[in-house]
Amino acid sequence: MTDNRLEALAAFLAANPDLPEGDTAPAATEPSAPLPVLTISMERKGRGGKTATIIAGFASEAQASDTASALKKRLATGGSARACEVLLQGDRRDAVRSALQAMGFKTKG
Repeated sequence: MTDNRLEALAAFLAANPDLPEGDTAPAATEPSAPLPVLTISMERKGRGGKTATIIAGFASEAQASDTASALKKRLATGGSARACEVLLQGDRRDAVRSALQAMGFKTKG
């Protein structure tokens, strides 16, 4: 029995000249904009005595919404994103700081 897998592969490649060569570098993409420096604060005022952690400084509402979703899952807490800010229930400043740094953001406050 002869094994003609290489011949079959060569025939396939000859029949499909538009296939990529392989081992070629992917096209260079534009570098993404740097992530913003986020400010973390804690508020109690106007919330019936309950504390809330506020994260401000997002570049867009979409970025704030995506980050809020990830933080709520990671920290197992409630919250929301409004107008380029993220609000999380409770005083979670330390946990938020470490989670944001793990996500690549720089923080202050």
